[in-house]
Amino acid sequence: MKSPILGAAYVARSVNAADNRCINLFPEAVPEGGKEPGFLNRAPGLRYVVTVGTGPIRGLWSHSGTLYVVSGTGFYQVTSAYVATLKGTVTGTGPVSMADNGTQLFIACNPDGFIYNYNTDVFAQITDPDFYGAVNVGYLDGYFVYNQPNSQTVWITSLLDGLSVDPLDFASAEGSPDGLVSLIVDHRELWLFGTDSTEVWYNSGEPDFPLTRIQGAFNEIGCIAPYSVAKLDNGIFWLGADARGQGIVYRANGYTGQRVSTHAIEYAIQSYGTISDALAYTYQQEGHAFYVLTFPTAGKTWVYDVAVNAWHERAGFASGNFVRHRSNCHAAYNNVPHVGDYENGKIYAFDLSVYADDSLPQKWLRSWRALPTGQNDLKRTAHHALQLDCESGVGLSGLDISDTASYITMLTEGDVTITTEADVDLLVAEYGIIGVNPKVMLRWSDDGGHTWSNEHWSQMGRIGGYSQRVFWRRLGMTTKLRDRVYECSGTDPVKVVIMGAELILSGTNG
Repeated sequence: MKSPILGAAYVARSVNAADNRCINLFPEAVPEGGKEPGFLNRAPGLRYVVTVGTGPIRGLWSHSGTLYVVSGTGFYQVTSAYVATLKGTVTGTGPVSMADNGTQLFIACNPDGFIYNYNTDVFAQITDPDFYGAVNVGYLDGYFVYNQPNSQTVWITSLLDGLSVDPLDFASAEGSPDGLVSLIVDHRELWLFGTDSTEVWYNSGEPDFPLTRIQGAFNEIGCIAPYSVAKLDNGIFWLGADARGQGIVYRANGYTGQRVSTHAIEYAIQSYGTISDALAYTYQQEGHAFYVLTFPTAGKTWVYDVAVNAWHERAGFASGNFVRHRSNCHAAYNNVPHVGDYENGKIYAFDLSVYADDSLPQKWLRSWRALPTGQNDLKRTAHHALQLDCESGVGLSGLDISDTASYITMLTEGDVTITTEADVDLLVAEYGIIGVNPKVMLRWSDDGGHTWSNEHWSQMGRIGGYSQRVFWRRLGMTTKLRDRVYECSGTDPVKVVIMGAELILSGTNG
């Protein structure tokens, strides 16, 4: 029978109800002609491209073939050959918001603001006495638009000049008496997010103040995290809050918010001690549009894939544990998604052909119920075998038996005899030569996901071994709860594509 390995992340409040983890894997639907209706694909790895400053990377911006980077307190220009030049110094330690008007780049550092002029190569702090600070910044019809910290106030700069602010060029988002948290410009409209509400403005061309509320464009869903607001798939996504609670992810549907998070995602988010520091970025790769939402204090990263309307986790792997993903911000540059490291000055490219996070391993993991929904009759079953339907023969090249002997001779300066496949397996295990004969680790839980068995390994096949079967036998009998959850994972830096899982079992009368 087919075991339902395909799908998204859904770990319910009770793991006995649902314990489907999906880490560093994302589902892709196959509309027609496929072996299965979909498959799980390994998340992109981090391909190192350059180190800029001391870090962390607080913001990235791409303009006319040049990448602009805020790293620590430095503002840098990076060429297409990845040569970085320091252009100025900024303030603060947290994320920054950036926007440009074609000539000037505005960097909002909450509270300070800075302007870089592309044409004159001049970097300067905004010192206008009527500038009271900026949390987020956007561009609308020639104006920089920004929200003043700890207020209801939205400001615009002078037309095409971010360094100049008129003392009368402000307004208050007063549709609700809540404070203004964030803003974003989308489709030439300004969305203003308060703690409990959202309202939308447009450029009406009024002589005193050009921005005007759109009648009826008001809803009672606010925003809990100022840097969670991002554009994707012709819409806006954000981490919401209102007078009744917080921790739901929305996307704009007209002028209202449409919930896209699941109960399981909301259970996870609302279990974190702090969510107001959440930050998000969006990117597109091979037709998948991703909203990446990271909770720095909690050390968690969740990703929503618009293409399949599904969530999965992204995670780093250090000291045997999953940790938050290393990416902190994003810019599309050199036709590739680029992300900055949250801890140091490294910038990486998201690469679907790279299966590690820079020098660190990328661990993938999938857990799922052994039996399809509604088919568990609560009788004990004997699990004879499980086969993972995946792409095999994906081992790394460049290390055959003779190459291995030379490699070990170089390491030990002694004579080594490598004559069989078993010798190579021993070599890989002993000296940590990963990826040559990649393996998948299987565990299972017979109490619904509370405790787990020992690890059981199966080979995915050396390069070219396309007929290799990823197989486990003698998996025992379910215990008193009659409810088994399987978990597959791996760390080898190889391609991982999972189409399904086939389970051979037999029932008992007990």
